[in-house]
This record gives sequence, structure tokens and C-alpha cells, in this order.
Amino acid sequence: MSPTERVLTTRALNRAVLARQLLLERSLASIPRALERIAGLQAQYAPSMYIGLWSRLAGFERAALTSALQRRTVVQGTLMRGTIHLVSSRDYWPFAVGVRAERQEWWLRVHRNQPDAAAHAAAARLLRRRLADGPLRKREIQELLGREAALGVGLWLDLVRVPPSGTWEQRRADLYGTAEDWLGPEDAAHDDGADHLVTRYLGGFGPAPVADIADWAGLGVQTLSPALHRLPLRRFVAEDGKLLLDLRRAPLPDPATPAPVRLLPTWDATLLVHARRAAIVPERYRPLIFNTKTPQSVATFLVDGSTAGTWRIERERDRAALVLNRFEPLPRRVERELVAEAEALLRWAEDDATSFLVR
Repeated sequence: MSPTERVLTTRALNRAVLARQLLLERSLASIPRALERIAGLQAQYAPSMYIGLWSRLAGFERAALTSALQRRTVVQGTLMRGTIHLVSSRDYWPFAVGVRAERQEWWLRVHRNQPDAAAHAAAARLLRRRLADGPLRKREIQELLGREAALGVGLWLDLVRVPPSGTWEQRRADLYGTAEDWLGPEDAAHDDGADHLVTRYLGGFGPAPVADIADWAGLGVQTLSPALHRLPLRRFVAEDGKLLLDLRRAPLPDPATPAPVRLLPTWDATLLVHARRAAIVPERYRPLIFNTKTPQSVATFLVDGSTAGTWRIERERDRAALVLNRFEPLPRRVERELVAEAEALLRWAEDDATSFLVR
């Protein structure tokens, strides 16, 4: 370790990630710009991305995101780690190009008894011709290509989810079009994509070790190594001696900065292992948030920058309730802040109800 490399405590890393994820203070940024700052949002369940933005943007309205999807300033596609992400239209092609080759290699390695690369490429050409006539449902793609080819074709033909599917109003995201038709032609090279992945991750989750960047992107460390040498990065050291990389001039708040109560949806990426160093999920609570029965996290709330419980909305006719499950008792002041934030979310999410209750 160089004597000039500053040691960052876990608390400092926690506040850095919260600030970059817009969870220390709600932002006035536009939706596309906010998504670029936080490295996108996971969107396997459409309402989660709306709630994730509500917790991060001042005055966020559901219609604003639906409109942004329709105007194509943001888009949903299968990108990092082979999961659905909501990203800005500017970020889509660099992300897609950066992860494409390794995702294809992984698919062929794992599915050795299924169609090979040539067969997938042929299926992609067939699907591209068919999509020139307009978007298709998932079942229509399966009928056209067969189930096995349909499962992997998205790795050889960049597809996006076309609204109104995958929105608050129509939550099933099963209508597909080509990214080229929806956003315009591919405009990034592989090296540009790799550099972009590193830059966006560190901008949204840094400072971080190389392994965490690779884990988030779903790539091998060796794939990102050239980008790490090309980019002008600064270095820190974690308390355990691990090297941390970061963007120059990226925010590093005072570790003593207060962190407000925030409610997070399922799939929020701050809870995943690539951000584990920030201790947003205390390890004793991880089994309460993730389990082997469901692939996603449960909806959680943060107190002082750490997960302190879970929440859910219940609806019965015109009555809406948000139920809080605290992992441990909370101070009265924090309890009041939590209830106020929960009621605000409930009224926003269930705005057609006539009765609202937080319990």
C-alpha cells in the first residue's frame, strides 16, 4: 500500500454509495440523468423501478417514467448479469456492447446441448426480419423460433421491452422490439463499452475493488482489466487492506453525514453483494432479505444507511395499508420519520385509495 493511499472506513464507503445512489438527498435530475448517475435500475418487476426512482428523485411522478419509456429517452433491456435493467437511451448501447461477447460465451458454455452460435445467429436474423413488421410478444417469438432458440436469441439480437408492457400500468414486460429499431443503430465499440461499464459502476457504487465491478457487470475481471488501465482512476484502501478504485472527483461525503430513512423496492441493487463493502445490509439481516425460495430481495427500508426492516403494501377495496416489519426497536424520532416516509409512499403508490394506514 502506498503511503499516499487513503484508508476508507466502512462508514465512509456506506455514505459514498448512498450519496451516489441519490439516497442521502433526493435529486432534481432528469430521469435519464439520474439513471446514468446510479448505473441504472434493475427492472425485473416493473413497479420496482418506479419506487426506486420515487425514493431518489424529488417530486417524482409515475407518469413521468412511463412517458420517458414511450419517448425512448430511457429503455428496458437485458444487460448486466443477464438481468433486466432500466437505463438511459445513451447508456444502452455501451452497456449492451460491453457485455455481449462474454454473455454469449457463457450461454454456449452452460447450454452445450442446445443450439450453437451459428444456429442462434440464424434465429436472430429470422427474428430481426419478423420484428421489422412491429413488436412481438414472448409467446409469438417462441412460436416463431421454438422454445430453445427463443431462450438464447436475445444474446445474438439486442432486444428491448416495448411500452406499454413493463410499466406501472401494464406490469408484464413481454413485448419486444429490436434495440436498433427502437433506439437507432449501435454506436459503441467493445472497448468503449468496457470503459463505460467501469465508469458507470464507480459513479454509482464506488469506491470499489475490481472484483465488485466485474460482479455487477457479470464479466470476468480479466475482461475489464484493459479498461482499468485506460481510465484515469484514483486509488483508496479499505479497512481490510483491499485496493479500491474510484473516479476522480466523485463525491466522498463526510462519514458523519446523516442518512435519512428511505424505502427501497425489491431488486434494489444497493442490497446486492457487489455493494456489500458498504454494509447497507448488515450481515445478520441478510437471510431476512434474501432467501432460497425467491430470486429477489424483499422490499426494505433504511435507517441511518442500513437495512432496518421490510415493508409491504396491502390493498382491500378503497383502503390501502403499508405494513412495516422492524428488525429491532427504533428510537421514537426515527419511528416518526419512518412512518412519515411510509405514508408518503403509500399515498403516492395507491393514489386512488380513500383510506391510508401505516402499521
